[in-house]
Amino acid sequence: VQLQASGGGLVQAGGSLRLSCAVSGFSLNAYTIGWFRQAPGKEREGVSCINSRGGTTSYVDSVKGRFTLSRDSAKNTVYLQMTSLKPEDTAVYYCTAGWRRVVGACPRPDDMNYWGAGTLVTVSS
Repeated sequence: VQLQASGGGLVQAGGSLRLSCAVSGFSLNAYTIGWFRQAPGKEREGVSCINSRGGTTSYVDSVKGRFTLSRDSAKNTVYLQMTSLKPEDTAVYYCTAGWRRVVGACPRPDDMNYWGAGTLVTVSS
């Protein structure tokens, strides 16, 4: 099981980025897929998660209306489109997979079974 996140970078406040997570070793239909982030000095938090086979998608309140999670099953890739970025979105973003289903919010970080290396998103003011 491998998850490879990419697409991070430096962007000005108000800008956009699209993160990609290429999944190998399993099908997107087998696991809950989630984007988590960790800002300096803060705990990891679930940003957006989607159940296996699509369907229920959750967003943390701070990104609702600005971030969109999508998946391309043919490419076994999950995306996180981020718009209207704010300095407080600065963090390392991780692509994760787990068996716990999304119920209103992302599972806890400890409940996600597989983590990829993160990609750094820096939003300047």
